Amino acid sequence: MRKDHRPYFLKRLDRRLQKFYTRRFLRPQFDHLGTGAHFMKPWHVEIFGPRIEIGRYATVIAAPDRKVRFSVWSDRPDRGSIRIGSYVLICPGVRMGASCSITIGDNCMFASGVYITDSDWHGIYNRAAMGTGAPVVIEENAWIGDQAIICKGVTVGQNSIVGAGAVVTRDVPPNVVAAGNPARVVKTLDADEKMVTRSQWLSDPAKISRDFDRIDRDLLRDNTFSGWIRYLLFPKRKD
Repeated sequence: MRKDHRPYFLKRLDRRLQKFYTRRFLRPQFDHLGTGAHFMKPWHVEIFGPRIEIGRYATVIAAPDRKVRFSVWSDRPDRGSIRIGSYVLICPGVRMGASCSITIGDNCMFASGVYITDSDWHGIYNRAAMGTGAPVVIEENAWIGDQAIICKGVTVGQNSIVGAGAVVTRDVPPNVVAAGNPARVVKTLDADEKMVTRSQWLSDPAKISRDFDRIDRDLLRDNTFSGWIRYLLFPKRKD
């Protein structure tokens, strides 16, 4: 598909449906879901277990072939949590599994396919045992790249970047770039460069909403309902 063929009113209806689904079916599954949280394709978000929290103005994007999964499973009923801060971006295919705790600071970004786990989930020699676990902490404004894996007991420091495909088995200090398997520091960020965070970008959410709505109106202005039906039933080469 080269463009969105829906008329504007259909896209607006779709947005309302997604908000309704989030409010009716997702929100009750969280221990806390902050105001302004935005889920795209929320029916492809899976939540399992207690003590799962997301802060204000988070953006969660799911897809049919890349579901987003938050899972807490422990051998103790009072153990295990996932706590995600405000203004976080979670892209399709992100998975988080906790038996101890996963704590994520504000403004963090997770690219497609990121996997975060705080447990081995099976013993090395006793495969029937749950295995060992250790808390994972991802500090404020970290950016985790496509398909990266964050393993148990790891802390990723503030502002740091984990490269695509990296496997993080030990702590990443603040303000660096880490890459590879196992991940190691390959670059230090420039302390003199100004850091712009998602909370700054989302400082006026009402204005951003109006801006996106205006863009949708402009882009979809010439779309018609009959044209959308024609595209669905009889797509052409340049659709």
